[in-house]
Amino acid sequence: MTEAETYLTHVASFEEVGWGIALIAITMNIHAFGMLVTLSGAEAMQRRMLTKSGYFANLRVLVLTSWAIVFVHLAEVMVWAGFFVWCNAMPSLSAAFYYALLQYVTVGSELTLPVHWRLLGGFVGMAGLLTFAWSTTVLLRIAQDFEKTQMQSIASRRHRDDKSVSGPP
Repeated sequence: MTEAETYLTHVASFEEVGWGIALIAITMNIHAFGMLVTLSGAEAMQRRMLTKSGYFANLRVLVLTSWAIVFVHLAEVMVWAGFFVWCNAMPSLSAAFYYALLQYVTVGSELTLPVHWRLLGGFVGMAGLLTFAWSTTVLLRIAQDFEKTQMQSIASRRHRDDKSVSGPP
C-alpha cells in the first residue's frame, strides 16, 4: 500500500483518541489553574488600585491580565508540543511548538502529523477553542471592571465640574 493509500484509508485508533482526550483534559486543568491565578492576581491589583483611579493605573491591570492569559495559553501549547516530540510525531520541539500553536489558534499549518497521529491536530484545535472561550470570559470580566471604573471617574469629574461652574448657592 502506498503512503497516499495509507493516508486515505487509516482509521483513527483508540490510542489516538485516548491521547487526544487526555491532552484536552490536561490542557483544561492547566487552564483552570491559570485562570484562577490570573483572576486572583487581577483582583489583588484592583484592590491596590482603589485609591488610584487614573486611566493608566487601571489599564495596567487589564494589560497584565492579558499577558497572564497569553502565558497560560503558551504553556498549554507547550504541553501539546512536548507530546508531539515525545511520541516522535515531530522532529524537534521548535517544529512541534510551531505546529501546535497554529493548530491551537485554528489557523492550520503546512506541517502535518504522521498518519497514525493526524487526528490530534483536530484535538489541538478543540482544546484551543475551549480555552479561548474561557479566557474571553476572564478578560471580559476584567475589561468590564476597567470600563466601570473609568466611567465612574468620568462621572465624578463631570459632577465636580458642574458644581464648580454653578458656584455657591
